[in-house]
Amino acid sequence: MNSRTAAFDELDRKIITALMANARTSFAEIGAAIGLSSTAVKRRVDRLRDTGVITGFTATVRPSALGWRTEAYVEVYCEGAAPPRRLAEVVRNHPEITAAMTVTGGADALLHVRARDVEHFEEVLERIRVEPFIRKTISVMVLSHLLPESPEAGASQPAPEA
Repeated sequence: MNSRTAAFDELDRKIITALMANARTSFAEIGAAIGLSSTAVKRRVDRLRDTGVITGFTATVRPSALGWRTEAYVEVYCEGAAPPRRLAEVVRNHPEITAAMTVTGGADALLHVRARDVEHFEEVLERIRVEPFIRKTISVMVLSHLLPESPEAGASQPAPEA
């Protein structure tokens, strides 16, 4: 990411809004909608990428199409103060963990886990629990998504290997 600060104006916001709605929208389509040429839109997108405002483009995939039919959030409680760097190392070793963050409150971290089924989820949970600094976990299974178009309802990673 480039460290220089970019001017960020209303046209940039409109471009970002269009790309967030559909990253496959052409520069010509965006330009027509906001009153710029496709070349001007491309220059702005390139600048927004160079400065780290736009970090990438992705496809959202229905998780069940990838074989992920079970989803849960797992609160992780650590023994003592586990540094975020160490937690990050652990979660990277589990492809079923699709998101992980440190949090405030009683738990030290919150994990978003996707699995083929409950049996697979239980196996993932056991792999997480064997880490020596993890004291306990509390899991909450997802029954349905109330906002089915949200990024959390989709997946941007391939399904874990069997």
